[in-house]
Amino acid sequence: MPTQRKNSRNTRRRKTPELLFGDLWEFDPAPESADPKLKESYSLYIDGQQSAPKSRKYFESINPGTEKALTRIPAAGKADVNDAFSAATNGLNKYWSKLSGKDRGKYLYRIARLLQDRAREFAVAESLDGGKPIKESRDFDIPMAAAHFFYYAGWADKLEYALPGGSYSPYGVVGQIIPWNFPLLMLAWKIAPALATGNCVVIKPAETTSITALKFAEILQEAELPPGVVNIVSGAGATGQLIVNHPAAKKIAFTGSTDVGKAIMRATAGTGKGLTLELGGKAANIVFEDAPIDQAVEGVINGIFFNQGHVCCAGSRLLIQESIAKTFVQKLKTRIASLRVGNPLDKNTDIGAINSKEQLDKINDLVKSGVKEGAELFQSSCSLPGQGWFFRPSLFDGVTQSHRIAREEIFGPVLSILTFRTVSEAIEKANNTAYGLSAGVWTDKGSKILKMSTALKAGVVWANTYNKFDPTSPFGGYKESGCGREGGKQGICDYLKVEY
Repeated sequence: MPTQRKNSRNTRRRKTPELLFGDLWEFDPAPESADPKLKESYSLYIDGQQSAPKSRKYFESINPGTEKALTRIPAAGKADVNDAFSAATNGLNKYWSKLSGKDRGKYLYRIARLLQDRAREFAVAESLDGGKPIKESRDFDIPMAAAHFFYYAGWADKLEYALPGGSYSPYGVVGQIIPWNFPLLMLAWKIAPALATGNCVVIKPAETTSITALKFAEILQEAELPPGVVNIVSGAGATGQLIVNHPAAKKIAFTGSTDVGKAIMRATAGTGKGLTLELGGKAANIVFEDAPIDQAVEGVINGIFFNQGHVCCAGSRLLIQESIAKTFVQKLKTRIASLRVGNPLDKNTDIGAINSKEQLDKINDLVKSGVKEGAELFQSSCSLPGQGWFFRPSLFDGVTQSHRIAREEIFGPVLSILTFRTVSEAIEKANNTAYGLSAGVWTDKGSKILKMSTALKAGVVWANTYNKFDPTSPFGGYKESGCGREGGKQGICDYLKVEY
């Protein structure tokens, strides 16, 4: 039930028409009560066993909603990474390469079902560790992670249909590095197709969000996955470098920042290693004057504020046709004012905590640059929690192509608004970026959607929707947004060496 905020958080009054949508009302807390079953300290997962790091080093995983430590995470050193690759090589030769596709698929099905069984527990752990709202972890991250294991379990014995007329073989041992914005989902994106195609894995989660990856080791043990098939080593950038440069890694799959992706590309050049990179983005969400306005407003809100804007394909540049710009921006401001920022474990929360103090500082820096360069800043007037790293949902009007906020990836809940007059101008502005990961188009004309989807230099173009994902659909970018694809049949092909 809503409560009045004017005098006291607990003061109640009857709802009257003039207050139904006013800023005096908020929802009573609705905290998620499930036990995430966290340990005081976690271990590496190597050769099917939980093991303490030989480096003897640990670091704390911090809850971004409270700034308090959740648990201790092991920092894998060179000896640990060597052990992981040795275990993966042994697991490949002794177990995984000897199984049929049908039998590999059975393990993937088992993993998917076990993840579903523990979905609520994993959702709470994901929100505690990453700061995202529980309703997103519960309704998107965990179900979609399980769906990817189900999907690739089905492909495991059908690879010849993905590559008709070609001969193929797995890379062997694959090194994988995943980001902090979707920890468990990115793990599923990486591990599921790799195992389905007969590879073994050494994977490193991001240092700020390692908990669900290390908890995932419990599921692998419960599924009785053969030892060495999946090895999980946590740590910071130095651990990632050890994985990238390890001679036993025949392919590297990385999701993260463009700068790190460029470094990985340089490190693997000339080595013969396969490479998949899913990097940054600065997506254009384009709204034409004939678009369904209210639907488009909701799509824009979802496109930029989903997961606090911690999304590589976030629609962070809004391009609006001039004839509807004033009306559209006013509707956006009204909608932003209703978003609830707060405790990630509260089921009413729309925008949770920023993942780290470092990321919050980056967002603040770019927002200050937008103000300094003359763009008009609008922020929600909502109150923020006293503890934790939070940022108000924000938009900039009057942005030009030369503004930093129009060129650089903010990776936070900040929207930059530009206008256009013609279709050709929209295309030119949308493509005027170093990135090419995603885009959105809002119009009621099918011909215009087809024209835009062809002209936009983006790996994914959504039409009259945004942030729609499915295991059957490939995802990836062009230009500085990376190379290769994850998801769908294309995700299978990028884990196989193919000859025709």
